[in-house]
Parts: sequence; structure tokens; C-alpha cells
Amino acid sequence: MQTELNAARSSLDLRDSVGKFRVIVGVTGSVAALKVPLLVSQLLELPGVDVRVVTTEHGKHFYDPAEIAVKVYSDRDEWELWARRSDPVLHIELRRWADLLVIAPLDANSLGKVSSGICDNLLTCVVRAWDASRPLLFCPAMNTAMWQHPITAQQIDTLKRFGYVEIPCIAKKLVCGDEGKGAMAEVSTIVDVVKQYLQKPEPHQM
Repeated sequence: MQTELNAARSSLDLRDSVGKFRVIVGVTGSVAALKVPLLVSQLLELPGVDVRVVTTEHGKHFYDPAEIAVKVYSDRDEWELWARRSDPVLHIELRRWADLLVIAPLDANSLGKVSSGICDNLLTCVVRAWDASRPLLFCPAMNTAMWQHPITAQQIDTLKRFGYVEIPCIAKKLVCGDEGKGAMAEVSTIVDVVKQYLQKPEPHQM
């Protein structure tokens, strides 16, 4: 049974990063997901860092997973992996694998889900199961009018109370044409914050 379990886990592409600092990039359905290929490539340039991407289905609308040099996991992988009771559960395997999770971008819809504890896709399941002793960073990204809605500040505060770390959005002219706060932080800023958490990874049991 253990041999079968190890073989299944190996097929997840999660057993080839021993000794590295393991980062999951979570992607949601914001136009800022256009920057995910650049973010992943810059994270991979950091010494000793390995990366996997966990995306929502809507997130994939804004970038081509083929442009990303690492494995991209989505809802289909979660359901195709598990067929019987002894099979690995992908969102738990990813949670065990990672040293850090950065959600970039975190759109308004997923912000609402995470702050409410809703876990109806692979990414939000990873977040709900996340090990609170490990850093979770989030990068809000949404239209300025959505950012200014009163519920947004409440939801951001909730995530901070959970112990998650905000990488604040910035003001600029958005793709939709509006101008104001709500754009995702620059990729360089996100990478710099991740650098602050780089350390020797704890032993993982995979």
C-alpha cells in the first residue's frame, strides 16, 4: 500500500525538489494573471527555490499555462487524481509540499471565498488546509470600484487576522481603462517579499 501511495505521489511532480524552498503560486481570475509567467520565471531565478502553480479555471483565461516552466495544477487534476480511498488528495499533498503560498493575483471573488472559509476549487481547498505555521502571502487585484467597496477592507482585515500577509495593491491605470487603486503589486515587489521568507526548508514527509 505504501509503495502504491509513493508512486502516486511521485506522479504529482512533487518529489523532485528535496532541499529546496518550495513555493506555490496561487492564481485567480483577475486580468493581473497576465503577469504569472513573469512572476514564476523570476521566482525560479532565486537560489534554491522550486515553484508550482495552482490556478482557478477562470485564472487560466488570462495566461497560457504552456508559457510556464513548472507544473500548473487546476481543478481537473484534483478530481482525476483521486479514484479510490487510498489515493492521495491533491490539495493536501500540495499543502504538505509547500513552504510558502503566494496568491497573485487574488481577485475580489476569491478574496470573498477565502475570508469566508469557502473551499470550492483546488486553490481555495489548499488555502483552507494551509499550515498556519508557514507563510501565506496574498496580492489583491481588482477594479478600483470593487476595491473601494466597504466589504473589501473587512475581508482584507479578516485575512490578516488569519495570519496571512498582504502585499498591497497599487494605483495605476487599469486594463479596463479606470484609474486608481486596485492593481496587483509589481512582480518585482512580490519577489522581494518572497525573498524575505527564504530559509532552509523544514523536513517534509511526502
